[in-house]
Amino acid sequence: MRIMSNRLDRGFLQYQKEFEDKALEVLRSGWYVLGKEVSSFEKEFATYTGAKHCIGLGNGLDALWIAFRVLEVGKGDEVIVQGNTYIASVMGITINGAIPVFVEPNIYKNIDVDKIEEKITKNTKAILVVHLYGQCSEMSKIMAIAKKHNLFVVEDCAQSHGSMEDGKQCGTFGDIGCFSFYPSKNLGAFGDGGAITTNDDGLAKKVKIFRNYGSEERYYNMVVGTNSRLDEIQAGFLRVRLPHLDEVTIERHNICNRYLNELKNESIVLPQICNGVTTVWHQFVIKAKNRQALIDYLNEREIGTIIHYPIPPHLAEAYKYLNIPKGSLPITERYADEVLSLPLYNGMTQEELNYVIDAINSWEAK
Repeated sequence: MRIMSNRLDRGFLQYQKEFEDKALEVLRSGWYVLGKEVSSFEKEFATYTGAKHCIGLGNGLDALWIAFRVLEVGKGDEVIVQGNTYIASVMGITINGAIPVFVEPNIYKNIDVDKIEEKITKNTKAILVVHLYGQCSEMSKIMAIAKKHNLFVVEDCAQSHGSMEDGKQCGTFGDIGCFSFYPSKNLGAFGDGGAITTNDDGLAKKVKIFRNYGSEERYYNMVVGTNSRLDEIQAGFLRVRLPHLDEVTIERHNICNRYLNELKNESIVLPQICNGVTTVWHQFVIKAKNRQALIDYLNEREIGTIIHYPIPPHLAEAYKYLNIPKGSLPITERYADEVLSLPLYNGMTQEELNYVIDAINSWEAK
């Protein structure tokens, strides 16, 4: 049996007719950019998250760098971010000339809230919170710190559509929430797509203007903006998937509950969920000190895995100029050496799940 680390086709097949009907509807409409599909999705996603505004964008990275641009976080400003995130989070900071200040993760693989304040300086302008692997961070504590030090808060929700703390959805705590709708996300399109959520009327207006060449009215450009627009067909696909998002999440919970309850191998460490928050299980990430041996063992059995992420941003070649030496973030670096994402996708069969669980339980680390 061959099992991939992810299967995007299964998610399509679950709602195939709805997707195909929507594609034809949009194609026949004759309107393909910033039309009713985008405006309708923006309203529907804002309602779903509980945010006042949603602005569709070209992708998740655009959401991040545009967020800091409209907040006027730039050259010489410092932004606190966890060390073990995907490098795109950090690019959202540095594209604007700001400086990332890394904080170690906690046992839940999100930012360690207790280590934030020691990193705050007179140059700190914002905190970028990444809800990694689908689990909401401890936002109440983070917002208290931000208020105390008068800092902006941007949430990277690329992996966490629908995750919550105490019933409040991620992307609605801070000044701006940034979402990706890349096809592999829990709420995924069939190409690139992203969005910003905010409760601030002024910020929402700025983002809308900035995404469209800095123009609110055609040919009248207020600022030097960019071209980052969620297109009509992707918005249409997202409108099909959004009403199914809760059932998609429940299915992922059922898969991951089997992993949590049935994986019995002392050589691996299972993920934990922080009290008071929820996860939408974007990834099921274990830790294994003998990771490569486990990968090789699973490859022999045609079970695919993926590492999220093998190189922490501070050690990436792109950020050599930050001069952060290896060993500076030991927890982050250890996670990079040990984390491994198991197969997880909507439409995963019980037979496939049985095969993965049995294989891991039979693995003997050497």
